Amino acid sequence: MGSTGGDEPRTYDVEAAQVKWQQFWERNATFQADRNSTKERRYVLDMFPYPSGDLHMGHAEAYAMGDVLARLWRMQGYEVLHPIGWDSFGLPAENAAIKMGEHPAKWTYGNIETQKTSFKRYGLSLDWTTELHTSDVGYYKWTQWLFAQFYKRGLAYRKNSFVNWCPKDQTVLANEQVVGGLCERCHTPVTKRRLSQWYFKITEYAQALLDDMEQLEAGWPERVLAMQRNWIGRSVGAHVDFVIEGHATPVTVFTTRPDTLWGATFMVVAPDSELADAICADSARAAFEAYLERVKQSSEIERQSTEHEKTGVDLGVYAINPVNGERIPVWAADYVLAEYGTGAIMAVPAHDQRDLDFARKFGILVRPVIDTGEVDPRESGVATTGDGVYINSGPLDGLADKKSGVAKAIELLEAQHTGAAAITYRLRDWLLSRQRFWGCPIPVIHCPNCGEVLVGDDQLPVELPDLRGDDLAPKGVSPLAGAAAAAWRNVPCPNCGAPAERDTDTMDTFVDSSWYFYRYLSANDDTQAFNPAEVRAWMPVDQYVGGVEHAILHLLYMRFFAHVLHDLGLIDFNEPMQRLLNQGQVINQGKAMSKSLGNGVDLGTQIDAYGVDAVRLTMVFASPPEDDIDWADVSPASSLKFLQRAYRLATEVTSAPDADVSTGNLELRRVTHRTIKAITELVAMGRFNVAVARIMELVNATRKTLDADARSGADPAVREATQFVAQALSLVAPYVAEEMWELLGYAPSIANSHWPEPDAALLGNETVVMVVQVQGKVRAKLEVPDGLTEAEATEVALADPAVIRALDDRPIAKVIVRLPKLVSIVPQ
Repeated sequence: MGSTGGDEPRTYDVEAAQVKWQQFWERNATFQADRNSTKERRYVLDMFPYPSGDLHMGHAEAYAMGDVLARLWRMQGYEVLHPIGWDSFGLPAENAAIKMGEHPAKWTYGNIETQKTSFKRYGLSLDWTTELHTSDVGYYKWTQWLFAQFYKRGLAYRKNSFVNWCPKDQTVLANEQVVGGLCERCHTPVTKRRLSQWYFKITEYAQALLDDMEQLEAGWPERVLAMQRNWIGRSVGAHVDFVIEGHATPVTVFTTRPDTLWGATFMVVAPDSELADAICADSARAAFEAYLERVKQSSEIERQSTEHEKTGVDLGVYAINPVNGERIPVWAADYVLAEYGTGAIMAVPAHDQRDLDFARKFGILVRPVIDTGEVDPRESGVATTGDGVYINSGPLDGLADKKSGVAKAIELLEAQHTGAAAITYRLRDWLLSRQRFWGCPIPVIHCPNCGEVLVGDDQLPVELPDLRGDDLAPKGVSPLAGAAAAAWRNVPCPNCGAPAERDTDTMDTFVDSSWYFYRYLSANDDTQAFNPAEVRAWMPVDQYVGGVEHAILHLLYMRFFAHVLHDLGLIDFNEPMQRLLNQGQVINQGKAMSKSLGNGVDLGTQIDAYGVDAVRLTMVFASPPEDDIDWADVSPASSLKFLQRAYRLATEVTSAPDADVSTGNLELRRVTHRTIKAITELVAMGRFNVAVARIMELVNATRKTLDADARSGADPAVREATQFVAQALSLVAPYVAEEMWELLGYAPSIANSHWPEPDAALLGNETVVMVVQVQGKVRAKLEVPDGLTEAEATEVALADPAVIRALDDRPIAKVIVRLPKLVSIVPQ
């Protein structure tokens, strides 16, 4: 990959260039943000990595995407912060420590050093002065401090409940960490355990998290917002109180259809709820407890499946239907979950399929209360879920309007004080306790006299004890609750001095990652979690880059944290990320890479063979950032050939750096300035792969000019074109770009050069054919100016007579614009 001699074309030495420019960037702190700069600021943030080993192909794609924007904005004159750190707590380190008889820190920090070397080799424009690790005492001290602020505000609490338990990892899992009934990490079937656990009260912010999505619509992918809306799950309906015979306190259920109360012929309670245990009749106790043990072996996913066989047990008690006074039996059944709603439902079998299946299996009355015109569900076995005329519904009989029926039912409930209008959410509070060692200790002491006592700010951090090897092995409790940690655990109560114990759980690592981007701004400040002045100067983050797999975990939790920090007066915004880019996966032969499939591709091997620039260029050029890249379908070897071809342009430029470009080849100058305009716009729109295609077109045009006339190397237009090729390539292939810049006679680094503005006089009136589709069918082909904006393209498309006819006055659901050649209109 080195230079060639004789009359062969010159090439750049890939390996030598990598070493040379890494050293230059580090020696000159090229990418360190100037905190005192008066320039407009831009904050580019990549989701920080977990140090599980060396960087892999997924890292290569994700970090290449963020670097495109960081480098462009720097050249456009912004002061850019592009930080780096590690999400370094977590179970893999603990498992490795058990296996090797070591402390988790050894594995963790060894991998960080490996990844750090690879990050630097990969040529990313990172500010290494921001480096942080969430497992550093200086970081988790402030994680503990933030927990304390949440606790003081009533947003952190402890309760007994059934939780998801991974028997292999011996730890609690949040609902989001159970996938298909299996632990997302080790794929072991998940069971249930009743434990005392810590929670964050994210449900208090459910509506605010929904409302503030409006701020994100312009910069976040719609699918992420849709996933969060669905996860939060806002439902409008009513709370209804059912008296349980023999019990003083009524049971409240939530329903979106209070108008169907007259059809409620039984009640179902979650078997693993405290309510079921409390109301179960003595005569049914043995059957109930046996059933509960069976339910504990099922995951929530299995219990909610429509294919799951209906099972249950009669609790031997009756509830009173508040609208008609009927006694209805109360059952425990696994299709109702303790953590959703109130853990109890009113069952209306005629109009809900799960209720109907259950009623038919156990011989419970089915009473239709809405005549939809369909076959009676008592005969068909199919619940009727549509609208119709109310029947068997007392004061609602004869109504045919659902909205009026719901309103009248709520009015009746409120009049007799047995219910009221209500809004509920599917979202549950965030379970943050973990029964493992390598995580942030919870700064609470449990005293027999004083109860829960927060560790004082002046006593933070609560540091982890020195446990390693077998002391970390799963034994059904947290390693911090084991004998080896007794000296750490047993402490006097800070309030009364009585013997007390530290909390032995550690925090979910999603707590660490919910605030790391604030800490980057003052990573070495040991006096506060983050500097509010720096936060005001740099945030919200201008561009966040990471995988869509975090849509309802990290991305929701960090939004919740921001809302709380705002309410605590620590920040002045609710939403910390203005724009979000989700990159796809790197796959191979149509499948996710895995050792078992034998289709893994090693990043280091690819870089050794083709160089960093070729790998990065291949990643960015392969597809739009959000799409998957199949490595079997791309060619880093071809990318390297192209880069060498681009490099040779710089070797043939002979004009002086201060040459008057206005005297150069007019046609090439037009191509150059159209390319400047196009690439600037394409990168802003996230169409990085198309921007690379435009670079290639400019290289071809410049090569054509050079080949047409041996004297063209002296043409200032060739210098101008080659100069911009180098600048544009620096976004994706920084080493060859630096080599070209130096050959052109400019002082390094190209990262500090000025991104050019296109000369309007050279853009001309070039036109392109823009295709307009309506519902996927081509309705028009319009000749339009190449420089049209999305709004202008939409306006032109909607004004075309053929498009107007195809729409036929239908409202428009969506307009997809792919400048400059496509407008796709989707009517409702």
